[in-house]
Amino acid sequence: MLQIEIDNGSGFCFGVTTAIQKAEEELAGGKTLYCLGDIVHNGMECERLRSMGLVTINHDDMERLHDVKVLLRAHGEPPETYELARRNNIEIIDATCPVVLQLQRRIKRQYDTNPEAQIVIFGKNGHAEVLGLVGQTQSHAIVVEQFEDVKQLDFSRDIYLYSQTTKSLDEFHRIISYIQSHISPSAVFKSFDTICRQVANRMPNISNFATRHDLILFVCGRKSSNGKVLFNECLRVNPNSHLIEGPGEIDSSWLKGIRTVGICGATSTPKWLMEQCRDYIMENL
Repeated sequence: MLQIEIDNGSGFCFGVTTAIQKAEEELAGGKTLYCLGDIVHNGMECERLRSMGLVTINHDDMERLHDVKVLLRAHGEPPETYELARRNNIEIIDATCPVVLQLQRRIKRQYDTNPEAQIVIFGKNGHAEVLGLVGQTQSHAIVVEQFEDVKQLDFSRDIYLYSQTTKSLDEFHRIISYIQSHISPSAVFKSFDTICRQVANRMPNISNFATRHDLILFVCGRKSSNGKVLFNECLRVNPNSHLIEGPGEIDSSWLKGIRTVGICGATSTPKWLMEQCRDYIMENL
């Protein structure tokens, strides 16, 4: 008989849980609530909240809004967004993750102290969190997406290295080692481990979970940065791993000869969606 296990360690992180709770509390009053960007990188959860009245907007939309409530999601926003809200008399419901908020403040303090130094952020260009971090430096921060990008830094100048909260700890340490071995003796190099442990600690847990099953279904929105990192770890330890956004993407051929299925996901994956995938298998396959 086929056994299906849902990973207890998967599902929303603290920051996402808080943002969704704040949205639900506001929507319970029956008034319109706007959210700047997708509240979470999961299409089905966004759709659930949209059906409750949440309206997703972008920065251009916000320029045209006045006298409304706008929720800022866990990823955080640059200072310009708060200034826009002040100008347009918009009430901000701030759901920025405390870990991200602390990182924003650290980067701003560092930039204000030494604006001539290179503030380097290991992260994904254009990602909402990274835009918020770069915004603390009047857009002077340098974003390093991957190890190879580090070679473009000016090693004769001071470097202060930070990381997007959901990046790989191993790759971050590799970047640190490279800078340490290339930095000029006359320049200062400091690195700050700003990777969220709620995400980093999931790596060994999900690795262990993936090794215990014949088939892994990793449920995740394809926009999720930490989802890509966690799924790649599943794939590394168990090549029979598949990334799906929901039950409709489950292929019955994957289950032939399979005895155990493990269902897991990202920090942006709701538990109810993983449960739907389990129920779909039990009812249809």
